[in-house]
Amino acid sequence: MRHIRHIDDFVRILTGFSAETLTSASVLDLCHGTEIADSSLSPYVHWNDSMYTRNLIYRDDLLEVMAVCWQKGQRTVLHTHDGQLGWMMVTRGIAEVTNFKWQGCNAAEGQNIAGHDCLAGASELQLSRESVETCGRGGPVNTVDRVRTIHQVAVVGDEPVVSIHVYSRPIDSCVAFDLHTPRCYRRPLRYFSKFGDVVMTQTDLQGLAPAPPSAMAPVREGVR
Repeated sequence: MRHIRHIDDFVRILTGFSAETLTSASVLDLCHGTEIADSSLSPYVHWNDSMYTRNLIYRDDLLEVMAVCWQKGQRTVLHTHDGQLGWMMVTRGIAEVTNFKWQGCNAAEGQNIAGHDCLAGASELQLSRESVETCGRGGPVNTVDRVRTIHQVAVVGDEPVVSIHVYSRPIDSCVAFDLHTPRCYRRPLRYFSKFGDVVMTQTDLQGLAPAPPSAMAPVREGVR
């Protein structure tokens, strides 16, 4: 049975987990039993025509909770999650998540070093497309972990998408993949807003470079 919860109540339950009890399964159970009240997300819903936006709701040393807002046609580049646990619930619209698996590269010696999943820098990549999940309100919860960490998210259809993302621990950078070059590179992650207040300036937006072609299609993507 799903319970309709205010986003603040959802965060309160999350913060009740300890480092020992916060597991992939425990948070997945919470997500499966939760529908976020759409009205409670209004402070965190911010749109931008040129890129999707990452909007911070809560963060501490163990947890990061965001609302990500996507316009029609927007998508991520193919990317990792720095070896952390992650859960994505779509509360509005429909998103398609394509999951990939790392099969090999010519810079594997850079993996699991200095607190990161990978230092990146490969110029030869072998990734396999494993599965596709279609996520909507009340539908599947996409998860990532140390083994299943690579995916790409894209809006399906004409309706804008709002998704809730939970990470443990917080992620400040990730590895992104350009399969056309091919190469992978580490990219910093930025918030469009924090706790309801927009922090990204127009100058920041103008300084964001277009992303390289991804595994599925070219896209201008400024933040993940």
